Parts: sequence; C-alpha cells; structure tokens
Amino acid sequence: MSKPEQVLIIEPQNELKFKGPFNLPVTSYMKLTNPSDKKVLFKIKTTAPKKYCVRPNSGLLKAGEVIEIAISLQPVEFGTDKNKHKFMVQSVFAPEGNFHIDQLWKDTAPDQLMDSKLKCVFELPPDEVNKEGGQEEPVEASPNLAPQSVPNDQGHVMAELKELRENEHNLRQENLRLKEEILRLKHENRGTLKTETVNKYQPPASQENMAVLIIVAVVLGILGMILGKFML
Repeated sequence: MSKPEQVLIIEPQNELKFKGPFNLPVTSYMKLTNPSDKKVLFKIKTTAPKKYCVRPNSGLLKAGEVIEIAISLQPVEFGTDKNKHKFMVQSVFAPEGNFHIDQLWKDTAPDQLMDSKLKCVFELPPDEVNKEGGQEEPVEASPNLAPQSVPNDQGHVMAELKELRENEHNLRQENLRLKEEILRLKHENRGTLKTETVNKYQPPASQENMAVLIIVAVVLGILGMILGKFML
C-alpha cells in the first residue's frame, strides 16, 4: 500500500534558502496551508537538529488555516555536511473528538504519514564564495573608472560604528550641559534686569549668552555631520 499524498500546501515546495553571511543567525520561512475540510496535525523534522531552531516545530491546522514557520540557522562554520541538511514535513489527519496528540503520532504507522522533503540551499556572499573555492562570473571593466576597493572587514566596520556612537553620546551630553548653562544665565539675567534699566546695548550677560548659543550651534552642526555619516 503506497503512502498517502501530502495534503498540506508547502511553500516553498522543494528548497529552503538561507542567505549568508552565517556568523549570525539566518532565518528562512516556510508557509503551511491546510486546503482540506479536516483538521491536520503537522510536525517539522531535520537532519541537523542542533543547527536549527524551528518555531513552531509542530501543531494543528484547522480547515483552511495557514501558518508560517520560522526556521533559524544558528551561527555555524560549515563542514562537508552542509549539502546534507534537509527538512521533512510530516502530517496526519486528526480524528474527530478528543485525542492525545503525542499518542496519536505514536499510534500512526509510518506508511500512513504524509511526508514532504525539502533540501537546504545556502547562498554565500561573494567574498565567502571565493573562500569556498567558487568563482565569480568575470565582468568587463570600465575604461573610464579606476577599480574601487570595497571594505569587507566586518570587525573594522563594527569598531567604527562603536566610535561614532560614543562620539554621538558625548556630543549629546555636551549639548545638554550647554542648554543647562544657557538656562542658568537666563535666570541670572532676569535677576539683573529687575534692578537695572534696559538700554539699547547688550549687557555682558547677554553677550555671554550669544557666545554659548554659537557654541551650541557648532556642536549641533558637528552632531549632524556625524549622524549623517553614521546613517550612510
């Protein structure tokens, strides 16, 4: 007796693609749809369970229900087994009435389970492809442009970003300090105006305020330049 055909609609059908770099978790998604008028139990299995986190890895789909499965590949350095990573979606119709899910899986014969298999495909960035011994398709160079080097040192980039964040924090602190100084000077200036007559010339306290405002403008300008560089 042949195995029953898979009732669930699985997207993608044959391959799960993971895009590198793979020094951080990489997530791919699978969508399961139950087109039938019955409840269907499903379970996700893999040949490399220690390298993947699957949420949810099992469940029940009501008639017409759809669910998205998140499959996260943990940070990994691939060996010779990377082309052997596969996933399998198993499903079975749920009986009417009350039942125990774990017991139902145990009691269902293997030839009664509906199985679908997907292989894992790993897409490496160009620099990693070269390390793996792959070759990029040659591209004709423009005679009018000199070749440009593209930095790919992730450690250098992270260090630069950290430095920019620290500079931004320091400038924000200095900006707050200057604002507090302005408020203090304004408060002192109000006390002075109560006892002195107003004339058309700026008193020393107001001149000091103008100097502080100029400093604030310069600091904000520098902050804007650094934030602009940070956002690029």
